[in-house]
Amino acid sequence: MSLKQRITDDMKAAMRGGEKDRLAVIRLILAAIKQREVDERIELDETQVLGVLEKMLKQRRDSIVQYDAAGRVDLADVERAEMVVIEAYLPAKLSETEVDTLIDAAITQTGASSPRDMGKVVGVVKQQAAGRADMAQVSARIKARLGG
Repeated sequence: MSLKQRITDDMKAAMRGGEKDRLAVIRLILAAIKQREVDERIELDETQVLGVLEKMLKQRRDSIVQYDAAGRVDLADVERAEMVVIEAYLPAKLSETEVDTLIDAAITQTGASSPRDMGKVVGVVKQQAAGRADMAQVSARIKARLGG
């Protein structure tokens, strides 16, 4: 079963179960997927659906930072609850060791030696860690590793 089909089935189950909050988040996910499909006139594959979910998580993280800074704990809690539902559709996160191994392999593969080569390394790691690692943290580790 594809990820998109699983999300649709979960929406139906949430409707039957009367889970209003979960249903609302799942509808947001499906709307974001459909919007991208309409905008680009394509059918999204698994990797692209994961990209949509990662983007939604990043938006939630940014909102939480803003809400916390403004003292709006109630709104930050709503965003955190939405993150839990979105994260349920992402694959298991990579451990620190696995991320370091991917970074080392990418540096070797690309022959990177300076911070100027960071884009190449990030591109390789991003393909392999799609949805399984926070790319902002991975980028910071790559930068540190390349002496940036």
